[in-house]
Amino acid sequence: MLNNTSQTKQTKSHIELDMMLNYARKEERQNRAELMISRLQMLAWIIRRDEMSCVEAAELLQQEVEKLKAQIEVAF
Repeated sequence: MLNNTSQTKQTKSHIELDMMLNYARKEERQNRAELMISRLQMLAWIIRRDEMSCVEAAELLQQEVEKLKAQIEVAF
């Protein structure tokens, strides 16, 4: 049976681990958001540069969707 000191250390370790995991998750979400912002800015720039119609812009966005789906499939 664990004594009180061991239980306290174990609880503290769990809290620290939970905090570290939450920080890593937050950091990962921030990195993914920054990447998506960059991709959207690039697509907006291409649309304006090429003076794309609504249909052409939609097709470009669909191509990006397909790229993202492929990345998800590779990741899992």
